[in-house]
Amino acid sequence: MATQYVSIRNLQFLLNEVLDAPALNQYPYYADYDADAFNMVLDAAKQLSDTYLFPFYREMDKEKAYYKDGEVHVHPSLRPALKALADGGWISALDSYENGGQQMPHVLMSAGLMCFYAANGNAASHAFLTQGAANLIRAYATPELNETYVPQMYGGDWQGTMALTEPQAGSSLTDITSSAEPLNGNGTYKIKGQKVYISGGDHNAVDNVVHLLLAKIKGAPAGTKGISLFVVPKYRVENSELVSNDVTTAGIFGKMGQRGYVAAHIMLGEKDDCIGYLVGQPHHGLPYMFQMMNEARIGTGLMATGSASAAYYASLQYANERSQGRHPSNKDPLAPPVLIIEHADVRRMLLQQKAIVEGSIAVLLQCSYYSDLAKVSEGEAAENAHLLLELLTPIAKSYPAEMGTYSTSVGMQVLGGAGYTDDFPLEQYYRDIRVNAIYEGTTAIHGMDLLGRKVMLQNGKAAMLYAKELQNVIIAAQSSETLKPLADKLATAAAKLQEVTAHLLQLAKQEKPEVFLADATLYLEYFSIVTIAWQWLKQAIVADKALVNAAGDDVIFYKSKLQTTKYFFEYELPKTMGLRARLLSTERVTLEVKAEEIV
Repeated sequence: MATQYVSIRNLQFLLNEVLDAPALNQYPYYADYDADAFNMVLDAAKQLSDTYLFPFYREMDKEKAYYKDGEVHVHPSLRPALKALADGGWISALDSYENGGQQMPHVLMSAGLMCFYAANGNAASHAFLTQGAANLIRAYATPELNETYVPQMYGGDWQGTMALTEPQAGSSLTDITSSAEPLNGNGTYKIKGQKVYISGGDHNAVDNVVHLLLAKIKGAPAGTKGISLFVVPKYRVENSELVSNDVTTAGIFGKMGQRGYVAAHIMLGEKDDCIGYLVGQPHHGLPYMFQMMNEARIGTGLMATGSASAAYYASLQYANERSQGRHPSNKDPLAPPVLIIEHADVRRMLLQQKAIVEGSIAVLLQCSYYSDLAKVSEGEAAENAHLLLELLTPIAKSYPAEMGTYSTSVGMQVLGGAGYTDDFPLEQYYRDIRVNAIYEGTTAIHGMDLLGRKVMLQNGKAAMLYAKELQNVIIAAQSSETLKPLADKLATAAAKLQEVTAHLLQLAKQEKPEVFLADATLYLEYFSIVTIAWQWLKQAIVADKALVNAAGDDVIFYKSKLQTTKYFFEYELPKTMGLRARLLSTERVTLEVKAEEIV
């Protein structure tokens, strides 16, 4: 069975050598996080994962969560895992010292999350959904709500959720019907409605569940402008005791994967006794919720990458242990079979997995680094970092989700028939990872967000900043004889991406939105491939220089980085040519085909 699920050495390389993230300690808020602290935190994350998460990954799938007699039962390992994450300071990590947090840089937090999600995303997801909900309360709710809910959530005793989706309204939040009626004019409301697919929505590994819930106050404006945000607990606090808040679970959904991570159907106010507590101002719920949603989008990318990482190492181990076949040039039937990693096509599949996984980690840590700069720097530097984070969030969520699924499928192919059995973990990774392309907005939504909004943020400033980031890396790589051909390829790909973007934006001026957004998902794929190529070239620059003085295992590590970069530029980057042809085409197949013609 697989024993490795993540590379701490790769995380150290990205944090310390590529991003120089410990230099964030020049800012007072992160003063305690030097390079030693970064390494200690990563070691702690790996030890926690090895003890409380990874050993129970398969068990949580086989002994899946179930609903019985009004209660949701989860695997018994979940409660100690949540407490371990809480006691280790991980749920509160991003908050300030004075609020009980660790003031941890987001980029380091994300590296820790990679360990947790790769070890057991089913368990870890509960904790970090709670973190996002607590962050939202901390940011916008009253001191009283903060005092009542956040310490219990940080302590791992109460679960937090984001309750958006309703049976009649999936991603179209305009159509939600959950209602809120004022009580006593003191910020409390009577809540009625139902929510579906609520991750972590109810389970017996915690003592309470705190829903961050979207609803419309009666008489509110139509559409998304009328949505408000509420804290709606399963049990409310009255006279220092927990009492029922008329939040009941109708059942949980049977899922293809993530069987240890509950998705609940919850009913609110069936007995006319559900109380919600307004967060912030009325009718501002959606902008508030976007804080949690954007955090969750980076988290979803990390969750997907974690599954893909574990799948990669499982298939790599198998390829180094399984003997089968001989090289085509060897015609001797009596010659011993070779390890399958000796076959070129197996090496291609492993390189593809590595390129996707480590490219995904790189862009996710890059985004987290921008998040840190946006938080602690000032003026134009903070604004620029925020714009780059906004621009790249659709890529950081969607590329790992879509390509991580493909990568895991490739890992299953490495195992052949064995990969399709539950004797090996690949089939579970494949089932578990698939939902990430749906979580926090489908890929199409992120494509339309990127093309329809993000590339024109501040009149195109975000896109110009992105182009400058690429150009800086291209120039740096062109000074290396080894990397110059790759730098030239990225320069060409980036220039062609700009041409396609200009073409589509011109189309937006001439046609209705349906026309230029019809292939937004393909544009997102195109943009993503160029972005991952940029991240690989950044890594190659560092590896190329480090190789000069490297010794021992580092020689292989840096050579592997250079070979994988070469793979990406030879096998993945050329895919942009086909995407470019489609995006420039005047044929409008999907717009012109009639619904009745799809039979």
